[in-house]
Amino acid sequence: MKLRPLGRTGLMVSPYCLGTMMFGDAGNKNEDDCVRIIHRALDAGINFVDTADVYGGFGATERIVGKALRGRRDEVVLATKFSGPMGPGANERGSSRHWVTTAVEGSLRRLQVDHIDLYQLHHPDPQTDIEETLAALDVLLRSGKVRAIGHSNLPATDIVEAQWIAERRGLARFRTEQPTYSLLNRGIERDVLPVCQKYGLGTLTWSPLAMGLLTGKYRNTNAANAANVSAARAFWVPRHMSDPDKHAAVEELAAVADAAGISLTHLAMAFAVAHPGVTAAIIGPRTIDQLQDLLAGAGTILDDATLDRIDEIVLPGLDVGPMDVSYSPPHLSEPGRRRRSLTERVAA
Repeated sequence: MKLRPLGRTGLMVSPYCLGTMMFGDAGNKNEDDCVRIIHRALDAGINFVDTADVYGGFGATERIVGKALRGRRDEVVLATKFSGPMGPGANERGSSRHWVTTAVEGSLRRLQVDHIDLYQLHHPDPQTDIEETLAALDVLLRSGKVRAIGHSNLPATDIVEAQWIAERRGLARFRTEQPTYSLLNRGIERDVLPVCQKYGLGTLTWSPLAMGLLTGKYRNTNAANAANVSAARAFWVPRHMSDPDKHAAVEELAAVADAAGISLTHLAMAFAVAHPGVTAAIIGPRTIDQLQDLLAGAGTILDDATLDRIDEIVLPGLDVGPMDVSYSPPHLSEPGRRRRSLTERVAA
């Protein structure tokens, strides 16, 4: 794979990043099989691996990744994330100085490494001043335990604020963003990607297959697939999997893939890495066969006519419905932030 610069970090990474969320209790519970998948990805030229402390339940996935990278650490740009709950305690999560300094030690131990190439804030933490988080991360960078820092799921306004605070306070800057991006969810084209390009941030986008909708497995074209959809609704992301607009778009996109002579999966992956603001798309195979299929499409390049047809089906900068697992800022998710109280409304 032809490597790309990860923003202005100086690191070069593959356009496919191996995501590991499906390794462990959430997907493949066979550790040896997961290790084989990681090794196969590295052998194929993927040099970028992304994980998180919460994956697999309290660090299980990081331990699998650490096991797989024994003897191969120098081949990999290793990324992990913090801020999710890692225990029952109120302070065993978030982005406070206390938790940042505690969480990194746990990740280093589980990954069996002496440094993390990219350490990322997993989710925005409205309860913590971003300056507090940046100051703690700055210390980790100076210590050598972390080589670059990034964030995930941040709105464009928060990305800009973090850049300004770093400049004003003389702190290390965030160098990457990890947003969701796919044929069905193109909202980041409107502001997040342009902001990342303006500030020189690398982007590693998650769920390019829209939680499986773009694999073709969940199409409502026959009874068997309808059963797959029902099972996914019950277990995974109900609103996302049930959205009729998304299913309608998938059918149109499948026709585009057929016209181009490629699979829907390969169409989705080629689209995700075609945007000039995208550094890498995160793939999340659960099995070796899924990885092999993804690798088979790594050289796919979409022509302008195909990209134009995609733009007609899903307009640039828009989402075909939200992702159930996407971050929703408090001013949208909390009713009290977007409506006056009943007393105020009556008085007005």
